[in-house]
Amino acid sequence: MSNIVDNIHYVGVNDHTKVIFEGLWPLPFGVSYNSYLVVDEKVALIDTVDADFADEFLGKIREVIGDRKIDYLIVNHMEPDHSSQMSKIHETYPDIRIVASRKALPMIAGYHKLSDNIMAVADGDVLSLGKTTLAFYMTPMVHWPETMMTYAVESRTLFSGDAFGTFGAVDGGITDTSGARLCGWLDTYKGCAAEFRSEMIRYYSNIVGKYGVPVQNAMKKLGGMEINRICSTHGPVWESEIAEVTGLYDRLSRYEGERGVCLVYGSMYGNTAKAAKAIEAKLIEKGIRYATHDLCHENLSFAYRDAFKFDTIIAGSPTYNAEVFPPVETFMRGLVSRGLKNRRFAAFGSYTWAGTSVRLLNETASKLGFELLCDGMSFPQAFDGSREAETLEAITEKL
Repeated sequence: MSNIVDNIHYVGVNDHTKVIFEGLWPLPFGVSYNSYLVVDEKVALIDTVDADFADEFLGKIREVIGDRKIDYLIVNHMEPDHSSQMSKIHETYPDIRIVASRKALPMIAGYHKLSDNIMAVADGDVLSLGKTTLAFYMTPMVHWPETMMTYAVESRTLFSGDAFGTFGAVDGGITDTSGARLCGWLDTYKGCAAEFRSEMIRYYSNIVGKYGVPVQNAMKKLGGMEINRICSTHGPVWESEIAEVTGLYDRLSRYEGERGVCLVYGSMYGNTAKAAKAIEAKLIEKGIRYATHDLCHENLSFAYRDAFKFDTIIAGSPTYNAEVFPPVETFMRGLVSRGLKNRRFAAFGSYTWAGTSVRLLNETASKLGFELLCDGMSFPQAFDGSREAETLEAITEKL
């Protein structure tokens, strides 16, 4: 069933075939592209879907409205996974009026060569569809400059764009009250938000992580609003678990980590890897939650997820050309570009004749304002657990 509530219908699609999102981030559970129809005296389509789903998308629209025309296309976000079908929609419904923020107008012209019959809205503007009032709220840099959110006043429904979204195609119903499930997830069902939690954190850290302040500004703007459901552009429609979802976004955008360790490393010949395993053993001995990521063999997406999830990062790198080993250096640059803060940090790594990697890792962490747990563990040649025992203890004693 496409109906969400009253006159609001889901016309989005699930993508079970794409394996990499934005050419960067793995999709082990697929992804959804969510679009919504508000059917009243006038019909409004809110966002579109990815370029590969034109026939399915138009078919779903026709199932809901038949031969009726769409009067308005509401553009909350111009990123192509949500706006790719704009030209197709305009071709199918040539009298449609596009509603978007002013900053979206050059993007609409650039992507689709459309400049006529466009209504630019500002913060607090409203549009009547008959019995339904749509109000528009500008949310710049969540996570593009043109982004806005649309609020259906009477049903208290927030169309939030990418905010509160998640990786993962949605099986079952589309809402968290109608059995929405993470695609391919076979564990005991503990609630929709719990099931999508890891993929939501990964989505936030990978896509939105840099923009904590704009996310906080948007949440403050929406803070006094009564919301019965959140219709994001990725993942389930949130109804019963709004508090859990908004609470998670609030903590992530304030860079608050749970107690635990994100342990990352890269290793050339196995010595830094041996040190990582020794640190793992210490964490297990002390009962400390952790997640380990070998950056030479794993996409950075998952390491960024756990850097945002946990309050401590331990990073290991051999010295490479008197610098940090490239996979670990890329990870650290990603933390800098995301402005991650409020973390504790320790570094470790091997070297043969000039050990600089630990010092350089500590310098980057210090620039981010991280608390250094110790000077780090820099060891020459092969890893010797007994020789480094004191430093191993220093890395973990404050956890």
